[in-house]
Amino acid sequence: MSDYENEDQCWSALESFRVKLISVIDPSRITPYLRQCKVLNPDDEEQVLSDPSLVIRKRKVGVLLDILQRTGHKGYVAFLESLELYYPQLYKKVTGKEPTRVFSMIIDASGESGLTQLLMSEVLKLQRKVQDLNQLLSSKDDLIKELRVKDSLLRKHQERVQRLKEECEAGSRELKRCKDENYDLAMRLARQSEEKGAALMRSRDLQLEIERLKHSLMRAEDDCRVERKHTLKLRHAMEQRPSQELVWQLQQEKTLLQARVQELEATMQDGKPDKSSPYIQVLEEDWRQALQDHQEQANTILSLRKDLRQGEALRARCVEEKEMFELQCLALRKDSKMYKDRIEAILQQMEEVAIERDQAIATREGLHAQHSRSLQEKDALRKQVRELAEKADELQLQLFQREGQLLALEGRLKRQQLDALVLSSDLEDSSPRNSQELSLSLDLEAVQLSDKGGLANRDSPQQPSVALQEERLPLTANVRPSRGPCCPGPQCDRAQEGTQARAAGSPPRRSGGASRRASRTTAGSAPSGRCSMARGRGRWTGRTPRAATTPTPRAPSQPSAPGGRRAGGAQPPGRAGEHVPGLSQACSIYACSSVRNAVP
Repeated sequence: MSDYENEDQCWSALESFRVKLISVIDPSRITPYLRQCKVLNPDDEEQVLSDPSLVIRKRKVGVLLDILQRTGHKGYVAFLESLELYYPQLYKKVTGKEPTRVFSMIIDASGESGLTQLLMSEVLKLQRKVQDLNQLLSSKDDLIKELRVKDSLLRKHQERVQRLKEECEAGSRELKRCKDENYDLAMRLARQSEEKGAALMRSRDLQLEIERLKHSLMRAEDDCRVERKHTLKLRHAMEQRPSQELVWQLQQEKTLLQARVQELEATMQDGKPDKSSPYIQVLEEDWRQALQDHQEQANTILSLRKDLRQGEALRARCVEEKEMFELQCLALRKDSKMYKDRIEAILQQMEEVAIERDQAIATREGLHAQHSRSLQEKDALRKQVRELAEKADELQLQLFQREGQLLALEGRLKRQQLDALVLSSDLEDSSPRNSQELSLSLDLEAVQLSDKGGLANRDSPQQPSVALQEERLPLTANVRPSRGPCCPGPQCDRAQEGTQARAAGSPPRRSGGASRRASRTTAGSAPSGRCSMARGRGRWTGRTPRAATTPTPRAPSQPSAPGGRRAGGAQPPGRAGEHVPGLSQACSIYACSSVRNAVP
């Protein structure tokens, strides 16, 4: 109702019209509607209408506006609706819009009586409209009767569509089942492929683990060999070490030499010979020379021992390096052999994977070709189904057309039979020539209808009912029917006696008006209807039964023998005691014409 979305803006827009609202509005008129809209409670209404401090109407309206302003946007909308109902002019002035509900104007202008009169006039209009609708309904009933044939056609189509839907659902269920089976097979194949891949991966991991363990074993063997060599060296060194006796002897010699040196030093200190004597000088010089030679030999021995020690250390280091290089070479050879075996295994696996890939590609190509063939077959089957459906629709249309033609022929045959009976009753006192002409005209019409029925039967071989209904037409007054269930025995016998008497030139046997009564009661005495002659006119009291839409086709009739009976004593068309449609009318017409010819 409002163009504002903010309640403050809504009520601020009404503030400019507050004086006009207070001067025009009567609070007692709009408070019931506001209470109905649940923006006023009973306490607020009592405060506005019954507060002794609010004596003036304008003050009541002001208090009412203040109460509504506290309710927000809801109160604003309810207030504008009350203005639209009870004060349309003020609503138009405030909002600038035309009021859409104006029943308050009727109450204000005419009162309650005017409103009642308006409602009564509306009720009368509605009653007239109901009468018009009833007339339209009666016309629609006729249209419904015409549409029943179309309804049957639609029902046939619906049955066909339902059948097609059921077939489609069955096909979809079969397709879903095949898809589920295919999906299960694909899942099983994928699961087996995954298991095969996992087994291959486990086999490769085990092979790698075996190679790693072999490599570790070889390294352990090499380490064991190196340790064994070190152990042998240590044992050899321990074996070549001097014995304990030799060491003890050397220590004793050392102690003796040290004791002698100490004695010599003590002697030299005690004696203190004259150093100036030549003998002593020679001895000292010899001693110094010997000491120097000894020192040089000791230095030479020390350097030689040092060189020997260095050579042995270098030799040991070279031997160790040689052994280490031999071990590394052996490890590299084994690693190269292991990697070579691994590469050969990988190449073999790649060849197997390539073979599997080629097989998968060939299988996929075969599946694609099979799928394309199935799609082509499916398209061909769909096209064939569509053609068969169109043909079935055409046959259905032809069926309903033949049914309409059959109904039209039945009505025409019924009218012709009624006209023939009326003419026979009107012309019963005329000459035999007129009767023969009438029978000939009936024969011609029957032959024409029979030809039309034969053509229709050839056009629609699937509708045996049309041919069966049209087989009634050739049975006219010129054919002398045999005695059977379609023609009563005594009446036909009387008609035959009258014909024979006329041919012999003698009057037929009759007592009083028996022959005339027989001629009046002969026609139409079959179970399907009866032809009664009353006051010189024929009246059809029965009606021809309508044949079924699709009866069971009968076998073709055997050629009839002279005298109206079939060869070999066969019964007339139909089983014994069964009414043949159309044959009873022909028998009645023949009996009536025979009696008329027999009457002088």
